[in-house]
Amino acid sequence: MDIKGHNWAEEDSDGENECGEFLYGVQGTCCADLYRHPQLDADIEAVKEIYGENAVSVREYGTIDDADIDLHINISFLDEEVATAWKVIRTEPIVLRLRFSLSQYLDGPEPTIDVFQPSNRDDFGLGIQLKKSPSFPGVQDSAVRSSLTGSDLRSGLAGTDLRGPRLMNRSVSCTLRNPKSELYGSHTTTQVSGHCKTVPTLEYGFLVQIMKYAEQRLPTLNEYCVVCDEQHVFQNASMLKPAVCTRELCVFSFYTLGVMSGAAEEVATGAEVVGLLVAMCRAALESPRKSIIFEPYPSVVDPNDPKTLAFNPKKKNYERLQKALDSVMSIREMTQVNLRVGSYLEIKKQMDRLDPLAHPLLQWIISSNRSHIVKLPLSRQLKFMHTSHQFLLLSSPPAKEARFRTAKKLYGSTFAFHGSHIENWHSILRNGLVNASYTKLQLHGAAYGKGIYLSPISSISFGYSGMGKGQHRMPSKDELVQRYNRMNTIPQTRCLQSRFLQSRNLNCIALCEVITSKDLQKHGNIWVCPVSDHVCTRFFFVYEDGQVGDANINTQDPKIQKEIMRVIGTQVYSG
Repeated sequence: MDIKGHNWAEEDSDGENECGEFLYGVQGTCCADLYRHPQLDADIEAVKEIYGENAVSVREYGTIDDADIDLHINISFLDEEVATAWKVIRTEPIVLRLRFSLSQYLDGPEPTIDVFQPSNRDDFGLGIQLKKSPSFPGVQDSAVRSSLTGSDLRSGLAGTDLRGPRLMNRSVSCTLRNPKSELYGSHTTTQVSGHCKTVPTLEYGFLVQIMKYAEQRLPTLNEYCVVCDEQHVFQNASMLKPAVCTRELCVFSFYTLGVMSGAAEEVATGAEVVGLLVAMCRAALESPRKSIIFEPYPSVVDPNDPKTLAFNPKKKNYERLQKALDSVMSIREMTQVNLRVGSYLEIKKQMDRLDPLAHPLLQWIISSNRSHIVKLPLSRQLKFMHTSHQFLLLSSPPAKEARFRTAKKLYGSTFAFHGSHIENWHSILRNGLVNASYTKLQLHGAAYGKGIYLSPISSISFGYSGMGKGQHRMPSKDELVQRYNRMNTIPQTRCLQSRFLQSRNLNCIALCEVITSKDLQKHGNIWVCPVSDHVCTRFFFVYEDGQVGDANINTQDPKIQKEIMRVIGTQVYSG
């Protein structure tokens, strides 16, 4: 479907346009006398004047007095990696399809809305989230808000606060296009202060109001629950991936609506990533500090009783959680089963035989990860890191990346390592890389003050990760017996266990990009950055079973910097 000027009018068998339909601007012979609301024409022209001729298209259904108005939202401002994490196509507009009464327009029935991308209709979660927004100006979704009349839209919307009583009045910074700059062919962006749910004024008409609202909401959807559209509460502001919040009603809706069906694709295509997420979860759960660092605690609906939570953050049961996690099959084993039987349902059946909560827990581990982490192909791996387990790791939302780039233009940036024990990464991937100094999360001392600790020298960060310190607990005899018995329940695949996925001795280190402003405190080879916005993760490396990384890597070495920039290539992060 060509959304840029394609004639929506359907053709009959003789190639003639049906009498009852015509595209805006093309007069139909049978519908010449059909009354069109004058405000509709005015609002359409306003969209064209501000956003361009291709920003709006109209399909009229003359026989039923309806019209579909398609507003095309340009999302090319999103970074490619962000678009990948959000499963959108950044080179293709998001279409907001509004259905109005042609003759009554805003005086008639409340418009309906559909949000999609032309080649991304079936799995367009971002569109579903935007559509469910309770503050979407004048568009009804019966599941989340009450109706508004057409007269309210025309006369009172400009001064009406539709955000709802429970919405937190937090000021945020949104990145969106400046509509007026489009008149002169400019594609610059502007930072707009204020709440991204604030309804724009009706200064340029209702359709422009809708366009502006969508533009200011889209870059910040990751900050809001995909079900209730309320803001998340995190230790370190928002994360990259959209997710469901911890409210029980949202959790029930999330699972009941079947949105977890994507877990099959995750397991089939990202086995090593899923295995890593499981290993991180296990390390946090087995830590003596689990009451502090195992955060978030799972919210999992009981498969036998959809009205109750089998795992509830308000009633933590670490022993039952450990039992379910022990029953999660290795991802290598899952993919082998999948190849053998050709069905993800078989994987689920195998897990259900071991523990009915194992598969729901695996789904939660996958869906609760709010960072974008993908295995790097060999061509994009950093050879000097001496491990094949290398990942792209992005957790900063678009607003933070925008602030980071602004600071980078002013002060420049460099790369440094951040080492942390594997038990901490379960939380980091969901809550962000936080400033843990002088908090209950602090594991090591803060001899150089409060901030995120980094180092250009690999050996220092390896030390913080626990490499070579033997800090990992070996499984007990009983655990080994239980694992052997579980393997015997699936004799065809018991030899397919992955040492990487099952290892109790994994060490992790991240390579971050950091702003080189005066705020960055350098104490020899130990750097402290007190501004969390000035640190963004870029890469993640995993070492297994006694494997030791090169202790002599210095990110300030020109050869090392050249290799990093080669791998990053033309990514936006290279500036």
